[in-house]
Amino acid sequence: MSRERFEALVAAALDEVPDELADLVRNCVVLVEDDPPADDPHLLGVYVGTPLTERDHGYTMALPDTITVFRRPTLAICATEEEVVDEVRVTVVHEIAHHFGIDDHRLDELGYG
Repeated sequence: MSRERFEALVAAALDEVPDELADLVRNCVVLVEDDPPADDPHLLGVYVGTPLTERDHGYTMALPDTITVFRRPTLAICATEEEVVDEVRVTVVHEIAHHFGIDDHRLDELGYG
């Protein structure tokens, strides 16, 4: 799958986030990269930043948080485009949840582990 098509799937997954949640995402950029860091080659996505639950009222002038979705490891675990669509959706929701301060344990309970 081309990078352009993968980016379109990430954009579509973001469009599926309910407006009431999307409106609460603050100072966060979503990126697509081909490969994860070398020390975690199977990583599908990562959130880097300060979750909303940890920000205080003085949280200003900060660089944007980032959500990065990794194309190659996602494609490696999916056999069909349908599976890629599903995995991208789960990854996007998972990383946005981290932005809201939801940890991996709770995401596992919710089926987004």
